[in-house]
Amino acid sequence: MTFSIDKVTVAILSWNGRQHLETCLTALAAQQDPGVDWEILVLDNGSTDGTAAWMRERWGGDRRVRLVESAVNHGFCGGNNRLAAEADGDAIALLNNDTRPEPGWLGSLVETLASAPADVAAVSGKIVDWNGERLDFGRGLMTFDGHAFQLDFRRPLKKARVPAAGEELAFACGGNLLIRRDSFLAAGGFDESYFAYLEDVDLGWRLWSGGERIVFAPGAVVHHRSSATSDLLGLYNRGFLFERNAFLTAYKNYEDGLWEKILPAVMLTLISRTEALLLANPGMETLRIDPYAGHIANTAPRRPAHARPSAVELPPATTWEGFKVRWQGYGPREFLRRGLGKLGVAPEPPPAATPEAPRLTDERTIAQFRALNWITGHLDAAAATRAAVQKRRKRADREIFERFPAYLVPTYPGDQALFASPGFEAWLPKDLPIRRATLAEIMEMG
Repeated sequence: MTFSIDKVTVAILSWNGRQHLETCLTALAAQQDPGVDWEILVLDNGSTDGTAAWMRERWGGDRRVRLVESAVNHGFCGGNNRLAAEADGDAIALLNNDTRPEPGWLGSLVETLASAPADVAAVSGKIVDWNGERLDFGRGLMTFDGHAFQLDFRRPLKKARVPAAGEELAFACGGNLLIRRDSFLAAGGFDESYFAYLEDVDLGWRLWSGGERIVFAPGAVVHHRSSATSDLLGLYNRGFLFERNAFLTAYKNYEDGLWEKILPAVMLTLISRTEALLLANPGMETLRIDPYAGHIANTAPRRPAHARPSAVELPPATTWEGFKVRWQGYGPREFLRRGLGKLGVAPEPPPAATPEAPRLTDERTIAQFRALNWITGHLDAAAATRAAVQKRRKRADREIFERFPAYLVPTYPGDQALFASPGFEAWLPKDLPIRRATLAEIMEMG
């Protein structure tokens, strides 16, 4: 049994992207006949660049094009959910506004979904760079903690690993996919708390756990101006979304029993990455000081002069490293007071004020703490969403991860040492298939 398609809605979200729409809509007007009725639905998502007025002037006479307006930006997730609610089609083709679909794009998506078994909810197309020379998206990989990568991102197409027609995917890219409208709505659509990023990973997991599948259509090709729209959000604001949404993806979707097993490794990774980011801020070396390792409480045992210091002891005060650690740890005033005391000089008692505190100045670190603050402040809502996701589960994670193993990829400062440690390895569930890879193995670096 296959899925009958009567009409397709091409859904395009645009936030201050009029210049992109000019190219995208022109390319859509040149589409080959997909064999079904179709429409174009554009949401002006709170733009301030005159998108709505331009749409009415330029495309108002096209019976196939409809404009939906919003006074505020609902994000990628909320905006596409609104488009799905407004759509007339029984299948929805999600397309980024900063793309140029090739003439056979829509027809390829329609043919693949219409000829697929009924349990195929969505079809993902191929995304290439603007010149058609490098891969943007063919297959996505998910990490054990909810992050994800585009396999062979930016690799030359001749070297990139592109899935075959009909091959199963863990998730479809939200910028180029065709999904049954009923399946999208039954799964809950995109989680609007995400705003943007990793929402397609989350949706893919929910579709699979709900008993449906996703396959690839290599002929559905779009050219993409990578990051043209996302750059408007700002680098560090995107970092906030990545960290928050990755945790939500893992928390909501791991099934009962497995979530409790993977949680320690997820939390240890989150803590380690936060600590590594903290150390990029002024004065944060003081966090490395153990006050009970012979530094403040004189707890360090005496050792022979020839013995090497242990890992927990401070370097000798006579070395530059020892001087630096004590200067940073005590602060200038307390450091001077202690030095004069050792010389037999009786300095005045120190003032009550504490040494200058470390300062949080790095924008990436601030984004990390904003993500943590959001997570702890929205636990109840996330728990309710998790309950709803698990309630509609029809397929076990064991079966999903046998198809699509979770990846362990050192990405952040400190990941390499953490992931290589036996202590971390001991926290990984033995029954979760995990593959280790480097960033260079997954994507084109530089």
